[in-house]
Amino acid sequence: MILLVMTMIVVGGITRLTNSGLSITEWRPVTGALPPMSPAHWLSEFDKYKTIPEFMAENPDMDLAGFKFIYFMEWSHRQLGRFIGMAYMIPFILFWMFGKLEHGKKWRFFSILLLIGIQGFLGWWMVSSGLGDDRVDVSQYRLAVHLGMALLILAVLQWTWLDQRQDWPPADMDPKFKGRTIALFLLVYLQIIAGAFVAGTHAGRSYNTWPLMDGGLAPGGYFAMNPWWLNIFENVASIQFNHRVLGYLAFLAALWVWGSAKKFREVHLIKPASVLFFAICFQVILGIVALLKVVELPYAIAHQAGAVIVFMIAVFLLRKARVRMH
Repeated sequence: MILLVMTMIVVGGITRLTNSGLSITEWRPVTGALPPMSPAHWLSEFDKYKTIPEFMAENPDMDLAGFKFIYFMEWSHRQLGRFIGMAYMIPFILFWMFGKLEHGKKWRFFSILLLIGIQGFLGWWMVSSGLGDDRVDVSQYRLAVHLGMALLILAVLQWTWLDQRQDWPPADMDPKFKGRTIALFLLVYLQIIAGAFVAGTHAGRSYNTWPLMDGGLAPGGYFAMNPWWLNIFENVASIQFNHRVLGYLAFLAALWVWGSAKKFREVHLIKPASVLFFAICFQVILGIVALLKVVELPYAIAHQAGAVIVFMIAVFLLRKARVRMH
C-alpha cells in the first residue's frame, strides 16, 4: 500500500504537469473505470472537454490524438485510485471477518480505509473547481488539500507498517528531540504543501533565476495584493519566494537535528537524521535545477518524486525519536 500511494502521488504530479487533470469532466466512480471503447464515445468525451474554459484558453487547436493523451493520463490517475481503494478494502474486510485484527488496533486500520475514501471525494472536489467559473486550472487551495491528504495517508500507512513490524511498541519519546523532530517534520510537510501552491499557480514558470528573484533576495511585488495575507496563496511572486524560504528553513532544521543527534550521541537517530539531511540537500538542488529549466517535465517530475522520498524519511525520523527500540 505504501508503494501504491507513493506511485499515486507521483502520477498525480505528472497529471498536473502535463495539464491533463481536467480532461475527464465527469465523476463516475464505477462506470468510469472503462475508457471510451468506440470512436463515437471518444468524440463524445472530446466534445465534453471542449465545453470547459481550459480548452478554449489553452488547447483550442488540440486534435483527438492530443486529447487521448491527456485523457489517458487522468484516467490512469483515477484508475490507480480505484485500485488502491480495492487493494486495501478487500484484505481489510477479510482480516476483520476472520478475526485477524486485534481489537485495540481495528480503528487504526479502519481509519486508513476512511481516509482513502475521503481522498476520492477530495479528488473530484478539486477537479470540479476547474470546470467552470472561467477557470482554466483547478483551485490551488483544493490542490493543496488533495495533496495534503495523500501525504497524511502515506504517513499513517508507513507508521502502521513499522508498528506492525515491531510488534506495536509503546511510545518512548526522547525529550531532547521531541520538539526538534516534530518541527522538522512539520517544515517538510509545509514545504510540500507550499509546492502544491507553486504547481497550482504555475509560479515555477516565473522568476527563473537563483539565488536572486527579480534582481533581489525578495521580489518587489511580494505585498502587491490586498489584504496582505492573500499574497501567500495567490501572488505568484510571493508563492515562489515562500517555497524557496521554506526549503532553506528545512535544510537548516535538518542540519540542526543531525548535528544535535551527533552531539548528544543519539546513535539510533544519527543515521536517519543524516539520510534526511542529505536527501533535503539533493531535493534543494533538484528544485533549483527545475526552476532554472523553467519546470521542464523530467526535472519537475524528479523534484516532485524527491519530495515524496524526503517526506517518508522525515516520518521515519519522527517515529525513531518517538519509539526507541531497546
